[in-house]
Amino acid sequence: MLDNHHKNIATFIHLSTFSRFIIPFGNFIGPIILWVANKEKSEFIDAHGKQAINFQMSILLYAIILGTLTIPFFIFKIFSGIDFIDFNGFHDFHINIGKPSPLLYIGGGLGVLAIIGFILELVFIVIASLKARDGEYYHYPLTINFLK
Repeated sequence: MLDNHHKNIATFIHLSTFSRFIIPFGNFIGPIILWVANKEKSEFIDAHGKQAINFQMSILLYAIILGTLTIPFFIFKIFSGIDFIDFNGFHDFHINIGKPSPLLYIGGGLGVLAIIGFILELVFIVIASLKARDGEYYHYPLTINFLK
């Protein structure tokens, strides 16, 4: 039988991922500590703990992949046109930014994708917390099951 204590622990496992805003890698440390300490108490806590940890590991993997793709586009753009300012004396001063490169558009698009992913991550964590509070199982979308 599922009691309120088990629901609360499962809820706090999901909410502990927000500790990353205070503690580095808190999104891993918090859920792992709560899950390991309580996984023997119920299958419900074990399932939610695995889901929270799998989701955070998946998000880390996606962020590494997205960063690996995005950063080179910005670096290539910066070093391709170093002459951003042409200074020909105080009477003839102008800024030459030039035409935007397709690399900048690709990098910017990937950056926007990263922002959307961050917002969706926060939304999914809140949804998972609410489902755990209500005693329901939740499976995060696009999660790789590292822990089974």
